[in-house]
Amino acid sequence: MNMKMRSNLLLLSLLVSAGAFAQKGIEDGSRYGHGQDSIKCIENISIYTEHVKTNDFAEAYPFWKEVFNDAPLAQAATYTNGAKILRDLITKETDADKKAAYTDELLQVYEQRLKYLDELNRVYNTNVTVAEVKGLQAHDYITYNSKVNIDKAYSYLREAVTLGAENTTYYVLGDLMKISNAKYKKDKDAHREGILQDYLDCSTYINAVIAKQTNDQLLAAARNTKDNIDAYFVNSGAADCESLQAIYAPKVEENKGDLEYLTKVVKVMDMLKCTNSDAYFAAAEYAYKISPSSETAKSLGLMYANKRQEYEKAMEYLDQAIELESDDAKKASLYYAAGAIMFASMKQAAKAKPYIQKAISLNPNDGNSYILLAQMYASNIRWCDDAPLNQCTYFVVLDKLQRAKSVDPSVADKANELIRTYSAHTPKAEDLFMYRYKKGDTIEIKGWINETTTIR
Repeated sequence: MNMKMRSNLLLLSLLVSAGAFAQKGIEDGSRYGHGQDSIKCIENISIYTEHVKTNDFAEAYPFWKEVFNDAPLAQAATYTNGAKILRDLITKETDADKKAAYTDELLQVYEQRLKYLDELNRVYNTNVTVAEVKGLQAHDYITYNSKVNIDKAYSYLREAVTLGAENTTYYVLGDLMKISNAKYKKDKDAHREGILQDYLDCSTYINAVIAKQTNDQLLAAARNTKDNIDAYFVNSGAADCESLQAIYAPKVEENKGDLEYLTKVVKVMDMLKCTNSDAYFAAAEYAYKISPSSETAKSLGLMYANKRQEYEKAMEYLDQAIELESDDAKKASLYYAAGAIMFASMKQAAKAKPYIQKAISLNPNDGNSYILLAQMYASNIRWCDDAPLNQCTYFVVLDKLQRAKSVDPSVADKANELIRTYSAHTPKAEDLFMYRYKKGDTIEIKGWINETTTIR
């Protein structure tokens, strides 16, 4: 023991009356206990802390264990250091029984921390949440336990994610999908709906975690976790539309007055592109009747368009979805969907144009909107009685396609293919000569298109 440590302990001993009674902190609710027990507690803290600083965890263990057992309120660090000590002991232990005993102790560290969490937060002015502790407990359970009980691990993780929601640590979300996948493979019938809910939650919460992450290293880890979450779900085999229809069809009728349940069904089936399923349609209609929302209106609009080919009805719902939506990115997507139906299904390019222009104004980096606008223009190039001038519309078409790939590289291949196709239809220089137009001149394309472009 170094001189500084000896001096501190001597000072503490002088502050305690020689005749004071001994009592442990766990017995009287104090931080260190009283009398000789308080001196012993502070001495143990000092000794084990020095060992932890030098990563000498085996030496730290017996002194830490006394503090943990005798004075649960002595330090918040009792729990963080205890987890660190036990993780090291578990990793290095070769005897299976001792390893299992250390693993049990590690779980006890979290159980005791949860028991005293409110008081620890008050005494040490911290704001550690139950969700954080539960998440750490679950992560350590599946990381350091050689014989993981899937149901027990799932119970830990499900509770942690339910409590933490979008504030859940990224790796806990990954853990839940990993264990949920294992649980589904063990009993598909019993956990089919459970894994769907787990995926819905984890994929939603990981996006929130990514959105607010500022540390580059943690951001990369969170994005990797997002990929793992998707992979676990896809590989589970629970994601086919036929299975979802079988699961949800009877339950939608049973829960037609339960908005929370209906909304969950709509979100899951929408996420998995199962929007042609009868269960999806029924859930969306019931949910909309209870509480009209952008999400349910969108669902109904797409269903009426894709499944029933009732396009006027579809546009009514999509217009309502647009009106109810406050998020610009989602609203842009709705404008695009409405414009696509108006153009592709209703053959009304002129009426579809304002929808796509709105989509572009809200999300100017979405190349698909520019491509759709180009296709609209190309579908009806006539704006005057002169064929060569009408062909100049293709220059506007090419402008939109060039814009598409400049703002959104992901659509470059599609844009380039269309550029090659439409370039063959532009007017020849000699055909424009009689109209006093030449390469480099600006021309106004009038009519429903109403755009200005350059001849080339």
